[in-house]
Amino acid sequence: MIDDAREAGTTPPANTPAPEAPTSDTPAPEALTSEALREAIAVELLAARARTAALTDCVGDHDLTAQHSPLMSPLVWDLAHIGNQEELWLLRNVGGRDPMHPEIDPLYDAFQHPRAERPSLPLLPPAEARAYAGEVRGRVLDLLAASPLEGAPLLTAGFAFGMIAQHEQQHDETMLITHQLRKGEPALAAPPPPPAPADAAALPAEVLIPAGPFTMGTDTEPWALDNERPAHRVEVPAFRLDTTPVTNGAYLRFIADGGYDEPHWWTPEGWAHRRGAGLNAPLFWHREDGQWLRRRFGVLEPVPLDEPVLHVSWYEADAYARWAGRRLPTEAEWEKAARHDPATGRSRRYPWGDGAPGPEHANLGQRHLRPAPAGSYPEGRSPYGVRQLMGDVWEWTASDLTPYPGFRAWPYREYSEVFFGPEYKVLRGGCFAVAPVACRGTFRNWDYPVRRQIFAGFRTAADIDSDGGGGGGGQGTRSAAEAG
Repeated sequence: MIDDAREAGTTPPANTPAPEAPTSDTPAPEALTSEALREAIAVELLAARARTAALTDCVGDHDLTAQHSPLMSPLVWDLAHIGNQEELWLLRNVGGRDPMHPEIDPLYDAFQHPRAERPSLPLLPPAEARAYAGEVRGRVLDLLAASPLEGAPLLTAGFAFGMIAQHEQQHDETMLITHQLRKGEPALAAPPPPPAPADAAALPAEVLIPAGPFTMGTDTEPWALDNERPAHRVEVPAFRLDTTPVTNGAYLRFIADGGYDEPHWWTPEGWAHRRGAGLNAPLFWHREDGQWLRRRFGVLEPVPLDEPVLHVSWYEADAYARWAGRRLPTEAEWEKAARHDPATGRSRRYPWGDGAPGPEHANLGQRHLRPAPAGSYPEGRSPYGVRQLMGDVWEWTASDLTPYPGFRAWPYREYSEVFFGPEYKVLRGGCFAVAPVACRGTFRNWDYPVRRQIFAGFRTAADIDSDGGGGGGGQGTRSAAEAG
């Protein structure tokens, strides 16, 4: 995840105008009274902080200050950065308070210091980082209790508070990635997801998404970020989409068929990267005594065939799709499959409707430390019958990160605008590490096409005039279980 987008140190004036946008047919969330809104914000802030504590209290100071991969910050940097951003946006910007420790601002500005440099900075030690973040939070809760939650764009519907709750949960996901990269004894534990439902084996491999327009993006989601706005109508040709994400079992057939050895399936850039990086399987996999194993948060285990494949780059996902005679879905196709309700013609907040995610809908919030089996969460399916569009694994799409028509950067351009262009590919849907507050049908994530440490998988699509087969692994009309 390009979480540097969530790390900017920019603090615009509190009266920065919010972007204007056309009216959407996307339903607005139920209005809350000011007191209920304060309570909802406090719940989200406290939930994020409890998760941050769980991710940082489970290891000693050495693991907190070490850099476990040049791709990631030391955990202690994330911890203090969370507090620093909360102070910058809420205490200083919204509350008009004086800086608590202005001398540390440059240390925790992601645009000043790339991740590889951060271990060499004079960072706050773990105890001081915890104390700083805790003091900031105490003052923020006092500010929340007195805030009118209206009168300025950053306060309307509690936007700034919601932005900070999402920011902390996004860094919690980043810290969970660091835990996956960390070597040593397991430090985290969680129950496994429930087994696949009884109907999973009989699911069709793909569903048809008919041609027609739908409303993409949002004007009404109160905590939506700038790249999700504005709502706009998009015409999408008919296409086919996998009912579930591609599984480890299906991906193993790609490996067994020589998918990593045949340049025909790869883009020129992807093939050059595959050769240069020596890729031959998803990250954290290796073959031992004729069996494929994976390392998952310090545990070595056989690769589960029925789970969605994880830790693959965009280049690998694209190569698999080509091998299967298919392609990656575009971002618009993904969102239509996830949000469009053909019965009403409007776009939902989530695949299952407008209500907040529950444990019956999706694998979110780090309840489990792995994806659920393919075909899980039937109550979370979209109106078209597509499953697991939310949670489990981020899904690579074919699309570059670009602005929507009428886009306006807000409340700071470093969140999205500086990342627009062909360098970054869009991911959709969240994963098991994403908190519900930072996951919705309009949410857009992005990363370099080479990235594999993120919790990313994919599903494939096909044009309506395609037979869905070809290559070595087309799914055709087999059930989802047979395809996986």
